[in-house]
Amino acid sequence: MYRCISILALAACTGLAHADDVQVAVAANFAGPMQKIAAQFERDTGHKAVVVSGATGKFYAQIKNGAPFEVFLSADDEIPMRLEKEGAAVAGSRFTYAIGRLVLWSAKPETVDAQGAVLRNGNFAHLALANPRLAPYGAAAVQTLTALGLLDAIAPRFVQAENIAQAYQFVATGNAALGFVAMSQVFDDGRLKSGSAWIVPAKLYRPIRQDAVLLEKGRDKPAAAALLKYLQSEPVRMLIKSYGYDL
Repeated sequence: MYRCISILALAACTGLAHADDVQVAVAANFAGPMQKIAAQFERDTGHKAVVVSGATGKFYAQIKNGAPFEVFLSADDEIPMRLEKEGAAVAGSRFTYAIGRLVLWSAKPETVDAQGAVLRNGNFAHLALANPRLAPYGAAAVQTLTALGLLDAIAPRFVQAENIAQAYQFVATGNAALGFVAMSQVFDDGRLKSGSAWIVPAKLYRPIRQDAVLLEKGRDKPAAAALLKYLQSEPVRMLIKSYGYDL
Protein backbone atom coordinates (compact mmCIF):
# COMPACT_ATOMS: atom_id res chain seq x y z
CA MET A 1 0.00 0.00 0.00
CA TYR A 2 2.75 2.45 0.91
CA ARG A 3 4.58 1.61 -2.32
CA CYS A 4 1.39 2.34 -4.28
CA ILE A 5 0.97 5.72 -2.57
CA SER A 6 4.62 6.58 -3.27
CA ILE A 7 4.25 5.78 -6.96
CA LEU A 8 1.08 7.89 -7.24
CA ALA A 9 2.75 10.77 -5.43
CA LEU A 10 5.78 10.56 -7.72
CA ALA A 11 3.54 10.59 -10.78
CA ALA A 12 1.68 13.63 -9.46
CA CYS A 13 4.91 15.46 -8.73
CA THR A 14 6.29 14.59 -12.17
CA GLY A 15 3.16 15.98 -13.80
CA LEU A 16 3.45 19.20 -11.82
CA ALA A 17 7.13 19.49 -12.71
CA HIS A 18 6.23 19.49 -16.40
CA ALA A 19 3.41 22.03 -15.97
CA ASP A 20 4.29 25.46 -17.27
CA ASP A 21 2.85 28.87 -18.14
CA VAL A 22 2.17 29.97 -21.68
CA GLN A 23 1.90 33.66 -22.58
CA VAL A 24 -1.05 34.20 -24.90
CA ALA A 25 -2.05 37.29 -26.90
CA VAL A 26 -5.79 37.08 -27.64
CA ALA A 27 -7.92 39.25 -29.91
CA ALA A 28 -10.38 41.29 -27.83
CA ASN A 29 -13.48 39.65 -29.35
CA PHE A 30 -12.31 36.26 -28.04
CA ALA A 31 -11.48 37.38 -24.49
CA GLY A 32 -14.66 35.91 -22.96
CA PRO A 33 -14.40 32.44 -24.51
CA MET A 34 -10.66 32.36 -23.80
CA GLN A 35 -11.20 32.93 -20.08
CA LYS A 36 -13.30 29.79 -19.92
CA ILE A 37 -10.92 27.83 -22.16
CA ALA A 38 -7.92 28.88 -20.06
CA ALA A 39 -9.58 27.64 -16.87
CA GLN A 40 -10.43 24.30 -18.46
CA PHE A 41 -6.96 24.04 -20.00
CA GLU A 42 -5.30 24.44 -16.60
CA ARG A 43 -7.66 21.93 -15.02
CA ASP A 44 -7.13 19.34 -17.77
CA THR A 45 -3.39 19.74 -18.42
CA GLY A 46 -1.84 21.51 -15.43
CA HIS A 47 -0.49 24.20 -17.78
CA LYS A 48 -1.57 27.79 -17.16
CA ALA A 49 -2.50 30.16 -20.00
CA VAL A 50 -1.57 33.74 -19.06
CA VAL A 51 -3.93 35.74 -21.28
CA VAL A 52 -3.67 39.34 -22.49
CA SER A 53 -6.43 40.65 -24.76
CA GLY A 54 -6.34 43.59 -27.13
CA ALA A 55 -6.41 44.81 -30.72
CA THR A 56 -4.91 42.49 -33.31
CA GLY A 57 -2.99 45.28 -35.05
CA LYS A 58 -1.39 46.41 -31.80
CA PHE A 59 -0.39 42.86 -30.96
CA TYR A 60 1.39 42.60 -34.29
CA ALA A 61 3.52 45.65 -33.46
CA GLN A 62 4.23 44.35 -29.94
CA ILE A 63 5.25 40.91 -31.19
CA LYS A 64 7.57 42.46 -33.77
CA ASN A 65 9.11 44.56 -31.00
CA GLY A 66 9.90 41.54 -28.84
CA ALA A 67 6.85 41.15 -26.58
CA PRO A 68 7.10 37.84 -24.67
CA PHE A 69 4.00 36.23 -26.21
CA GLU A 70 4.28 32.56 -27.16
CA VAL A 71 0.87 31.96 -28.75
CA PHE A 72 -1.23 34.44 -30.72
CA LEU A 73 -4.98 34.14 -31.26
CA SER A 74 -5.67 36.78 -33.90
CA ALA A 75 -8.96 38.30 -35.06
CA ASP A 76 -7.92 37.71 -38.68
CA ASP A 77 -5.82 35.37 -40.81
CA GLU A 78 -3.63 38.00 -42.45
CA ILE A 79 -1.45 39.00 -39.50
CA PRO A 80 -0.59 35.43 -38.40
CA MET A 81 0.36 34.71 -42.02
CA ARG A 82 2.51 37.84 -42.09
CA LEU A 83 4.22 36.85 -38.83
CA GLU A 84 5.04 33.45 -40.35
CA LYS A 85 6.52 35.04 -43.47
CA GLU A 86 8.57 37.46 -41.37
CA GLY A 87 9.98 34.69 -39.17
CA ALA A 88 8.20 35.76 -35.99
CA ALA A 89 5.93 32.68 -35.97
CA VAL A 90 6.59 29.00 -36.52
CA ALA A 91 5.85 27.97 -40.09
CA GLY A 92 3.08 25.41 -40.41
CA SER A 93 1.60 26.05 -36.96
CA ARG A 94 -1.20 28.34 -38.11
CA PHE A 95 -4.85 27.25 -38.19
CA THR A 96 -8.31 28.84 -38.09
CA TYR A 97 -9.82 28.46 -34.62
CA ALA A 98 -13.01 30.45 -35.29
CA ILE A 99 -14.88 32.46 -37.89
CA GLY A 100 -16.28 35.63 -36.36
CA ARG A 101 -19.72 37.10 -36.92
CA LEU A 102 -20.53 40.81 -36.87
CA VAL A 103 -23.57 42.22 -35.04
CA LEU A 104 -25.13 45.69 -34.89
CA TRP A 105 -26.15 46.07 -31.25
CA SER A 106 -27.83 48.51 -28.90
CA ALA A 107 -28.02 48.15 -25.14
CA LYS A 108 -31.64 49.30 -25.35
CA PRO A 109 -34.49 47.00 -26.46
CA GLU A 110 -36.30 47.80 -29.70
CA THR A 111 -33.60 50.19 -30.92
CA VAL A 112 -32.07 47.87 -33.53
CA ASP A 113 -34.54 46.05 -35.74
CA ALA A 114 -34.04 42.56 -37.19
CA GLN A 115 -33.14 43.95 -40.64
CA GLY A 116 -30.78 46.73 -39.54
CA ALA A 117 -33.05 49.41 -41.00
CA VAL A 118 -32.07 51.72 -38.14
CA LEU A 119 -28.90 52.47 -40.09
CA ARG A 120 -30.95 53.95 -42.94
CA ASN A 121 -33.47 55.66 -40.67
CA GLY A 122 -30.63 57.53 -38.97
CA ASN A 123 -32.41 57.84 -35.64
CA PHE A 124 -29.20 57.79 -33.57
CA ALA A 125 -26.47 60.25 -32.65
CA HIS A 126 -23.41 57.99 -32.46
CA LEU A 127 -22.33 54.60 -33.74
CA ALA A 128 -19.38 52.77 -32.13
CA LEU A 129 -16.93 50.59 -34.03
CA ALA A 130 -13.41 49.33 -33.50
CA ASN A 131 -10.56 51.05 -35.29
CA PRO A 132 -10.69 49.50 -38.78
CA ARG A 133 -6.93 49.88 -39.19
CA LEU A 134 -6.20 47.79 -36.09
CA ALA A 135 -9.24 45.57 -35.57
CA PRO A 136 -10.72 43.20 -38.19
CA TYR A 137 -14.22 43.65 -36.75
CA GLY A 138 -13.87 47.39 -37.32
CA ALA A 139 -12.82 46.71 -40.90
CA ALA A 140 -15.86 44.43 -41.29
CA ALA A 141 -18.10 47.23 -40.00
CA VAL A 142 -16.74 49.63 -42.63
CA GLN A 143 -17.16 46.97 -45.34
CA THR A 144 -20.79 46.50 -44.24
CA LEU A 145 -21.60 50.20 -44.38
CA THR A 146 -19.87 50.47 -47.76
CA ALA A 147 -21.89 47.54 -49.13
CA LEU A 148 -25.07 49.22 -47.90
CA GLY A 149 -24.08 52.55 -49.47
CA LEU A 150 -24.19 54.27 -46.06
CA LEU A 151 -20.55 54.87 -45.19
CA ASP A 152 -20.35 58.54 -46.15
CA ALA A 153 -23.62 59.39 -44.41
CA ILE A 154 -22.80 57.63 -41.13
CA ALA A 155 -19.03 58.21 -40.87
CA PRO A 156 -19.47 61.62 -39.12
CA ARG A 157 -21.29 59.82 -36.31
CA PHE A 158 -18.55 57.28 -35.65
CA VAL A 159 -17.23 56.78 -32.12
CA GLN A 160 -14.03 54.92 -32.83
CA ALA A 161 -12.74 52.45 -30.26
CA GLU A 162 -9.27 50.95 -29.95
CA ASN A 163 -10.67 47.41 -30.14
CA ILE A 164 -13.97 45.52 -30.17
CA ALA A 165 -14.07 45.28 -26.37
CA GLN A 166 -14.00 49.06 -26.09
CA ALA A 167 -16.61 49.39 -28.85
CA TYR A 168 -18.87 47.17 -26.77
CA GLN A 169 -18.25 49.34 -23.69
CA PHE A 170 -19.17 52.51 -25.58
CA VAL A 171 -22.58 51.02 -26.40
CA ALA A 172 -23.10 49.31 -23.03
CA THR A 173 -22.49 52.58 -21.15
CA GLY A 174 -24.69 54.67 -23.46
CA ASN A 175 -21.85 56.70 -24.98
CA ALA A 176 -23.08 55.42 -28.34
CA ALA A 177 -26.68 54.49 -29.13
CA LEU A 178 -25.56 51.52 -31.16
CA GLY A 179 -22.42 49.92 -32.48
CA PHE A 180 -20.85 47.06 -34.39
CA VAL A 181 -19.64 44.35 -32.03
CA ALA A 182 -18.76 40.66 -32.13
CA MET A 183 -21.62 38.22 -31.82
CA SER A 184 -19.73 36.47 -29.01
CA GLN A 185 -20.05 39.61 -26.87
CA VAL A 186 -23.84 39.86 -26.92
CA PHE A 187 -25.14 36.36 -27.62
CA ASP A 188 -24.97 33.32 -25.35
CA ASP A 189 -25.74 29.92 -26.84
CA GLY A 190 -27.71 31.54 -29.67
CA ARG A 191 -29.74 33.91 -27.48
CA LEU A 192 -29.32 37.68 -27.23
CA LYS A 193 -28.30 38.51 -23.67
CA SER A 194 -29.71 42.06 -23.58
CA GLY A 195 -30.75 45.00 -25.72
CA SER A 196 -31.54 44.62 -29.42
CA ALA A 197 -29.45 43.40 -32.32
CA TRP A 198 -29.14 42.70 -36.02
CA ILE A 199 -26.87 39.82 -37.05
CA VAL A 200 -25.16 41.29 -40.10
CA PRO A 201 -25.44 39.01 -43.17
CA ALA A 202 -22.06 37.46 -43.90
CA LYS A 203 -22.31 38.55 -47.56
CA LEU A 204 -21.82 42.19 -46.52
CA TYR A 205 -18.24 41.76 -45.25
CA ARG A 206 -15.21 39.59 -45.87
CA PRO A 207 -15.15 36.43 -43.72
CA ILE A 208 -13.53 37.10 -40.35
CA ARG A 209 -11.27 34.05 -40.28
CA GLN A 210 -9.51 34.08 -36.91
CA ASP A 211 -6.18 32.23 -36.92
CA ALA A 212 -4.05 30.95 -34.09
CA VAL A 213 -0.30 30.60 -34.48
CA LEU A 214 2.70 29.46 -32.46
CA LEU A 215 5.13 32.34 -32.06
CA GLU A 216 8.89 31.88 -32.14
CA LYS A 217 9.19 32.53 -28.40
CA GLY A 218 6.95 29.49 -27.84
CA ARG A 219 8.70 27.15 -30.28
CA ASP A 220 10.22 24.94 -27.56
CA LYS A 221 7.48 25.40 -24.95
CA PRO A 222 5.39 22.23 -24.31
CA ALA A 223 2.65 24.39 -22.76
CA ALA A 224 2.35 26.44 -25.97
CA ALA A 225 2.07 23.34 -28.14
CA ALA A 226 -0.43 21.84 -25.69
CA LEU A 227 -2.66 24.93 -25.84
CA LEU A 228 -2.77 24.94 -29.64
CA LYS A 229 -3.68 21.25 -29.63
CA TYR A 230 -6.30 21.88 -26.94
CA LEU A 231 -7.96 24.59 -29.04
CA GLN A 232 -8.51 22.04 -31.80
CA SER A 233 -10.15 19.46 -29.55
CA GLU A 234 -13.83 18.74 -30.16
CA PRO A 235 -15.10 19.90 -26.71
CA VAL A 236 -13.34 23.25 -27.11
CA ARG A 237 -14.60 23.64 -30.68
CA MET A 238 -18.15 23.13 -29.44
CA LEU A 239 -17.57 25.69 -26.67
CA ILE A 240 -16.32 28.20 -29.25
CA LYS A 241 -19.39 27.55 -31.40
CA SER A 242 -21.67 28.18 -28.43
CA TYR A 243 -20.35 31.76 -28.29
CA GLY A 244 -21.68 32.48 -31.78
CA TYR A 245 -18.65 31.68 -33.90
CA ASP A 246 -18.68 29.53 -37.01
CA LEU A 247 -16.08 26.79 -37.32
